[in-house]
Amino acid sequence: MTNPWTKVAGTAALVAAVRARESARPDGLFDDPFAQRLAGPAGLEMLERMVARVGPQSTTQIVVRTRFWDEALLRAAPVCRQVVLLAAGLDARAFRLPWPAAVTVFEVDQPAVIEAKAALLAGEPPRCTRIPVGTDLTADWPTVLVDAGLNPAAPTAWLVEGLLQYLTATGVGTLFARLDALSAPGSVLLYDVVGRSLLDAPVMADLRRTMDEQGAPWLFGTDDPGALAGRLGWTTRVTDVAEPGYAWGRWHSPPAPAGVAGTPRGYFVEAVKPNVEPLPDLPSEQL
Repeated sequence: MTNPWTKVAGTAALVAAVRARESARPDGLFDDPFAQRLAGPAGLEMLERMVARVGPQSTTQIVVRTRFWDEALLRAAPVCRQVVLLAAGLDARAFRLPWPAAVTVFEVDQPAVIEAKAALLAGEPPRCTRIPVGTDLTADWPTVLVDAGLNPAAPTAWLVEGLLQYLTATGVGTLFARLDALSAPGSVLLYDVVGRSLLDAPVMADLRRTMDEQGAPWLFGTDDPGALAGRLGWTTRVTDVAEPGYAWGRWHSPPAPAGVAGTPRGYFVEAVKPNVEPLPDLPSEQL
């Protein structure tokens, strides 16, 4: 039986190609000098096919989220000295971001993806302590990650980027439960979500067909994205993707007012696991 994660990992080259194209713009929102090498001819060809079929707007969310999460990670890093890029793909943040001292970045993905990236970036020095972790997210990856050096007693910054739409609702729930179990108070969880209203919108039909044909169908969406971490006790802040996208000149229109039901949206969520003081022991006569 074919592992669906193999197909999802294949989209990493497409994401790298999008980042390479944005980096080549004189007004690029970020500079990823490794993206073109990581994308390779296959990723660049995949991007050309997608743009020809569904238009350049299909890649805008990837551009905006890259800049948004770059900034969010650097805000979190002074407190969370261990950073985990879950399903990291061909992400080059360990090599290109100006990390504070003593930060360790764990890159978690399938062994084949980890090996391919190692070959493509051989000889390049990361700007942090970088620990690649080859494991499948359908396996016991928390144990593998802890064995690789993650300390669950220390705050962690987690990035779940461009992943949740490929999971079932059950899979998303399992993923968040595992992240919560590995997270000390003060940890930060960053994730992006496709709104259900956007996932089901007619404008998405061509893109969803394209992803279906690539063997990586989009399955999950929700218009209550903060609840994914909020129900586990995390404090959340939700941002409509259109808000920074429009401010940075990459979105065609300003975001619709909050509370307008049925508006197709994508979301960025920044969540923090609060410090919870234990209740004091009460004398038995007060119980």
